[in-house]
Amino acid sequence: MSLYKNDGGKLVAAFLLSVGICCSEVGEKSTGPTHVNAAEDHQHTIQTSGGLEKVVILIQSQRNSFHARRAELRKEEILQEASELGQGIPVVLLLHEVSKHEGDWRILPTLPHLLTTFSQLASWFLFLEEGTRITLTGLLQVLNRYNTQEEWFLGKRLHDDEASIIHHYAFSEDPTSFGYPDPTAGWALSIPLLHRLAKRIQQEPMKSDFTIDLNHEIALFIWEDGNGPRLTAVPEFCTQHRDSCVTSFTAYLPNCGDPIKKEDVFVAVKTCQKFHSDRVSVVKATWEKDAVFLEYCSDVTDPSIPTIHLGVPNTERGHCGKTFAIMRRFLSHAVPEANWLLIVDDDTLISLPRLRRLLRCYDPRDPVSLGERYGYGSTHQGYSYTTGGGGIVLSRVAVSRLISSGCSCYSDDAPDDMTLGICLTSLGIPITHSPLFHQARPEDYPKSLLSTQRPISFHKHWNIDPVAIYRLWLQDAPSRDEL
Repeated sequence: MSLYKNDGGKLVAAFLLSVGICCSEVGEKSTGPTHVNAAEDHQHTIQTSGGLEKVVILIQSQRNSFHARRAELRKEEILQEASELGQGIPVVLLLHEVSKHEGDWRILPTLPHLLTTFSQLASWFLFLEEGTRITLTGLLQVLNRYNTQEEWFLGKRLHDDEASIIHHYAFSEDPTSFGYPDPTAGWALSIPLLHRLAKRIQQEPMKSDFTIDLNHEIALFIWEDGNGPRLTAVPEFCTQHRDSCVTSFTAYLPNCGDPIKKEDVFVAVKTCQKFHSDRVSVVKATWEKDAVFLEYCSDVTDPSIPTIHLGVPNTERGHCGKTFAIMRRFLSHAVPEANWLLIVDDDTLISLPRLRRLLRCYDPRDPVSLGERYGYGSTHQGYSYTTGGGGIVLSRVAVSRLISSGCSCYSDDAPDDMTLGICLTSLGIPITHSPLFHQARPEDYPKSLLSTQRPISFHKHWNIDPVAIYRLWLQDAPSRDEL
């Protein structure tokens, strides 16, 4: 299921209303401070953040064992560097330990707790990805440029190059006018801003039920229709390392060893008869060759492709019945046994070699659900799910638990990815997020953000040449084991 399957545009319109954004709204007003110049920097040193003991660092960790280990190592590195510097010891937190609520990866719901616990100690809260490295001496120098009596929202600025569906077409008249933080470079809040945000969160309901692009939505919430500060671009917050940088990013595609074998992944492509000629032909022209075990799951049996009919009629939306039929087939003796199941739409473009490299980092004996994570509902009443367009990866253990639990679709056309999210939440299986999976097209993301990635997937053929997109963004030279 995709949140963007909205043939009549009704879902986009509903999203615009739910988030309270006018598509043409540029928002010139801002009451927050702007970047200070050198003279002002000198004046502000009388009210700076002090030493590192005034900094709380929150690493946006995940519950999956691989990610938890990575985040713990980053925490140890930070504390070791701090102890060697002798300029104070920051508080370093791991998000999955701070809160046991699955939805708190959305950050905003955690702010009241962070404020209550650490406001008497801290001047700054810094938010990092588990792969973000920091230089503490440089960080302290950067933070001390800003008056901690004021509201500051600091980071590396991203902006849309054109109006994007993943941002509900916000600021369509001038997409570059609104900046939001690059998560790989880290971003920071001053304590006065955290105070105000925490109070708003406790008093006001969130405007949207869906969390699609976390960092854009955080920036919108902070900006508050022009009543709050915009993101202040800090040149020392970086992705690629330079001498002047205080943060840099390693890689979203970690090196955990040789890729898993092709035979370890079973691929199920959801399709239907009306898309056999155009969409399936793209899969065959691009990434099908990288799969050993692949089935086209359709509403008819077509031996020329070939496709299989799972006994589920085609639906215009949702496809929950088809997805659950795929999972039952994956566990049966009708297909070769594999550790991993990949479910994709027929208009998904994917790099299977990169996926196999990523999957080396995960233990198939664990219940794993991997892909691009979305959220629905509030933190305590809602749930997370892997959005279907970018591809859903499930370990055999996860599929077995889903099927044996009795969880099922309320109808064949229920949203499959959201139904899976509900089931996984009820089973206590975390949704593991990788930003290398993409629900939309490359055009819908900032170029500077994609430049730090080796993407695994994109979705939709709308207004693009999908074969050209695959070759540009996803096709690598064959590795030694593929020759």
